Amino acid sequence: MKIPTEQFRVKPKDEVELKKRPTSVPPFYDSKEQYQELLTEQIERLSALQALLYANNSWSILLIFQAMDAAGKDSMIKHVLSGVNPQGCEVYSFKHPSTEELDHDFLWRSIRRLPERGRIGIFNRSYYEEALIVRVHPEILAAENLPDELSSRKSIWRDRFRSMNDLEAHLTRNGTRIIKFFLHISKEEQRKRFLERIDNPEKNWKFNQDDIEERKLWKRYMRAYEGCLRATSSKEAPWYVVPADDKKNARLIVAQVVVNLLEELKMDYPETSGEKQRELLAIREQLMKS
Repeated sequence: MKIPTEQFRVKPKDEVELKKRPTSVPPFYDSKEQYQELLTEQIERLSALQALLYANNSWSILLIFQAMDAAGKDSMIKHVLSGVNPQGCEVYSFKHPSTEELDHDFLWRSIRRLPERGRIGIFNRSYYEEALIVRVHPEILAAENLPDELSSRKSIWRDRFRSMNDLEAHLTRNGTRIIKFFLHISKEEQRKRFLERIDNPEKNWKFNQDDIEERKLWKRYMRAYEGCLRATSSKEAPWYVVPADDKKNARLIVAQVVVNLLEELKMDYPETSGEKQRELLAIREQLMKS
C-alpha cells in the first residue's frame, strides 16, 4: 500500500495558515496489526534503498524535523529509521548554541553536520530554529553579537530565509536532496502528552517548567512557523506539514515521503567492469581450491 503524501506538501509560495492544516487525518491503517505491517514494509524498502544509496555514493539525503515540544520528533526518527544501517545514517540534534557556535554565522554549525555522499543525514531541529525560537525570543538574537546595523534591520528574517534558501539550492546543485518535515500537533494533544510525561515516571526527565513557558507562546510560534514554511518551501527542498496527533499515522506518512524521494533518484549498483569480473573469477577459483 502506498500512502498518498502530496496533500501534505507545501507548494512554493503557498499561503500557509496552520489553523487550516489538519493535525489529524483519517488513519491509513485499520488496526494496530495493519499499521505494524505497513511500517515494516516501508522500513524494509527504506533499508534496501539506503543500501543502494550507500553503494552508489553519488547522492546524499538530508531530512529536517521541526515541531513544537512533544510532537514526536524523537520517536519518529527512532521508528522510521529503525532498519537503516547505522553506517549510512547520521543523526544530529541541535541544542542551544555553544559559545563557539555563537561566534560564527548562524548556518555554520549546521553546515559542519551535513551528510557525506551516500548517507542519510537527519537534523532533529536545525538552522530553522534561527527563524523560529530566535524570532519568538529576541534575547537570543542579541546573544549572537551581530553588528547593531544588521541585528536591527527590519529585513533580518527575510534575509535569514534567503540564506537558508540559498544554502539549500547550493546543496541540491551538488547532490544533496533535502526534505523538511513540520510535525503539526494540536495544542490539546500537546497538553495530553505533557500530562503523560508527568504521570509516567519514566518520562519525567523529558519535562520541566520551561516547556510550560514555551507553551504559553503557542500563537507566536505558529506565526513564526507560518512565515518560515511560506518563505522556504521550494520545489527542490519542500516542507511537509505532517498531521502529528496520531503518531502511527505520522510515521507512515514520513516513511512514504522518504521512500518516494529515494526511488526518484533511480540509482543502480556500480557496474562491474570486465577486468573486475575476471579478477573476481580468479579469486573464486582460488577459494574453491583452498
